[in-house]
Order: sequence, then structure tokens, then C-alpha cells
Amino acid sequence: MLATTHISPKSQQYLQLEEEHGAHNYHPLPVVLDKGKGVHVWDVDGKQYFDFLSGYSAVNQGHCHPRIINVLVQQAQKLTLTSRAFHNNLLGEYAQYITAYFGYDKVLPMNTGVEAVETAIKLARRWGYEVKGIAEGAAKILVCENNFHGRTLNVISFSNDPSSQINYGPFMPGYETVAYNNIESLRTALKDPNVAGFLIEPIQGEAGVVVPDEGYLSEAATLCREANVLFIADEIQTGLGRTGMPLACDHEDVRADIVILGKALSGGTIPVSAVLADDEIMMLIKPGQHGSTYGGNPLACAVAIEALKVLKEEKMCENAIAQGDYFRAKLKALNSPYIKAVRGKGLFTAVVIGHDSLGDDAAMDLCLRMMENGLLAKPTHGDKIRFAPPLVITRKQIDECIDIIEESLGQFV
Repeated sequence: MLATTHISPKSQQYLQLEEEHGAHNYHPLPVVLDKGKGVHVWDVDGKQYFDFLSGYSAVNQGHCHPRIINVLVQQAQKLTLTSRAFHNNLLGEYAQYITAYFGYDKVLPMNTGVEAVETAIKLARRWGYEVKGIAEGAAKILVCENNFHGRTLNVISFSNDPSSQINYGPFMPGYETVAYNNIESLRTALKDPNVAGFLIEPIQGEAGVVVPDEGYLSEAATLCREANVLFIADEIQTGLGRTGMPLACDHEDVRADIVILGKALSGGTIPVSAVLADDEIMMLIKPGQHGSTYGGNPLACAVAIEALKVLKEEKMCENAIAQGDYFRAKLKALNSPYIKAVRGKGLFTAVVIGHDSLGDDAAMDLCLRMMENGLLAKPTHGDKIRFAPPLVITRKQIDECIDIIEESLGQFV
């Protein structure tokens, strides 16, 4: 039985409007937010919460970071969109900055994360045909079990989450699934000469912050290189400091052939995504063969440059490592019978909730109790809760949040 939550009349008005006029494609916590700053958000009644979801890691730099907002406002008053029919004065500067930042020859700017995933897949297929020499129509992309790369029809074609696929077919062919964190499964699949790319989340986020064994990513990248297959890293959630490095692949010194970025690339202000690759891959797409009206717009370029500067200059990667290690140690020290596992890297953490006395809704129940006590998080895949606060969180704030989690766990009794 789920915890009883108090919903104020003011919040209920907003919830009712969504219920009546919006599509029911999400199941949010019953909280209505109207303000955010740093690690905190406030509801319409003025109650303060710690945000431990960070817009699915889109708000790594903290809510309404003043430097990012200042750049956003200034550029919005000057020029927001030209389309790619014309040049603008910021796209070249942004391309130079982000390619130098991550060490790639070229960037292809898009808007949403899944658009960037689609772009990476198109690049890999084109490379497979034009460079590797795969027969037309035969290219395959390897993907991992329990992956999450977005919601387009193409991307859900290689999901194994029933809720993503039921009654949406027919699906796109050309994908083969391998077991995540299983080198032998990958090794076997790479024997197929028609494989063009291997698409992987360095840490599986939506699956519940599943961290692969140390050495898995580097060995996988080596196997791909030996098989002449592109290693494609979806760093939309794991990148931009979330795990304590600019990219999660950096923990194993893996340089992906294609990197996919999004979410925190704008500091949680507007949709900005990007695909990074070297010339031998990126320059296979010619003018008119792929694009986006909003991709590379001047507003996005200005904001993304500042968002990247903030991550580096304010040492958010370093803070993510220090506070993430501390947070997981404190979670384990709770010794709660309701926490079956704690895992993560940097400030990307998940707990598995369960106990013989609890039902299937235990994770949601705990999230509702934490919400009442001033901390917002959301279950994923039933029994897991992802904890991903903004990277500006302090040790003192971590301690406050541990107290909230402990109090909420105690309410199961």
C-alpha cells in the first residue's frame, strides 16, 4: 500500500489541469514545482525540496545556474534562430570549443537526446556501407539488453522493455542485442562482418544505474577496433560530469568512435544535443543528407559553451567524485534492511529497494515518503531508485539528504 501524500488545493488545481488536458504518458510524483535554484526546487506552496533527479541529469550544473541563465537571456535578446539555411556567428565558435573540449574533429549539433542517437546510428550505417564495405541494406548495429536510448520508433525497435514496444510495431530491422557487461556475448556478435557499430550506455541509467565491471568498456572498445566496428558511446546521461569525469568512458581511457551528448549540455535550460566524431566518420554525410531546423541555433550554441565552461571552471567533476563516494558510503552505513544494494559512480547512484514485508510498490512508496520529507527522486524499473543530485551539492547537504532518506526508510516500520 502506497504512502498517503498530502496534496494542497493549489497543487491539485494544476494536477487536474494536466489530467484533463494533457496526454497521460508519464506518471510523475504528485508535486507541482515552480522554482529552482542550485540543488533545491520549490513547489507552488513554497515547500522546499532537494532535487535528486536533476531532470534525468539535465541539470548537472544546478537549477538556474546564474552564469548559464545570464548567457541565455543575453543571447535570447539578440538572435535565437537562423536555421541552417544561413550561417550564424556562434556555430563555428561552439563547434571549435566542444570539439577541442572532448578531442574530436567534428560536431553535428542536434536538439534532443534521441535525435542525437538517431544521428549516430545514421553515421554508423553510412560508415558501414561506404568505408567498411557492407552490402547495401545489410548493416547491423549491436545494442545491449535493458538499454534506453530514447522513444522514437526506430530506437524502441531495439528496446526489450515491453512498455516501450506494445502496439507500436512494425519495428525497424538491423539491430542485434547482446548481453550488457558480457564480453563473450559481444565477442560472438562481432564475428558477423555486417556489424557496423556497437551502441552502448557506459553505465545503464534507466535500467537502474547498472555499472559494468571494471575493464569491460576498454575490452569492448578493443574488440570493436579489432573487428572494424564503430564503438558508439551514448553519454547523454552519463556524460558531462555526472560520473565524475567529462565522459563516463574516461574512467577507462576509452575514446569512442562516436560520442552522443545531450541533457546537461544546456544546463537544463533548452534542448541541446550533439554528436562528436572524427572526419573519416562525420564527413560521410554531405549537405542536404541530414539536418535539423533548430540544430546549431545561436541560442543553443551560446548556452552550451557556457554550460561546458561552468562544468570545468567550477570543478564539478571533482565534486561529483568526492560527494558521490561519500553519499554511497553513507547510504551503506544506514544498514537498512530495506536497501538490498547500493551502486553507482560519481553522483550517479541507485539503490535497490526490497524486503519480504514490502510489496511491489516499495520503491514508489519510499519516493512518496521522501517527497513528504523534502527530497525528490523517482523509481525506475520497479524496485530501483536513482539518486542523481546536481553536481553542485555539498557534503553538508548530502548529510541532510541522508537524514531524510533514513527518516523515510524508518516510516516503513
